Amino acid sequence: MADTMQFDLVSPERSLHSAQVTRVQLHGEEGEMTVMPNHVPTLTLLRPGFMTVHEGGEVHDYIVTGGFAEIGPDGLTVLAEQATLRADVTTDWIERVIDAAEKAALDAPADIHITMNQRVNHARFLAQQLGITPNI
Repeated sequence: MADTMQFDLVSPERSLHSAQVTRVQLHGEEGEMTVMPNHVPTLTLLRPGFMTVHEGGEVHDYIVTGGFAEIGPDGLTVLAEQATLRADVTTDWIERVIDAAEKAALDAPADIHITMNQRVNHARFLAQQLGITPNI
């Protein structure tokens, strides 16, 4: 059994992380997951939340606003709507995330309005978990 797997985290702006890792913890649409080498192939939507990457003896904490995760036995690719290192999150950044979620919810068709409102709640919950009080 392999001890590591390939991990790639990309957003529309850039590649954020590419490395051999031992495990990644993320928030899938159906709940929290820990992905390790030789994982069963899975494709999941990501909920806004924390993602923890274990690379050797280092731990990297990211905030992801949503996206997709493609999991296979050899690795994990995360295509994030937005992502940043947890240490780099500012009040301005989280306010922009909440504002974008609120605007999307207002413009959403009736059949997905509940889902879009849940994204607003997830964004506000992220701010709370980070100890940030948005000014909006």
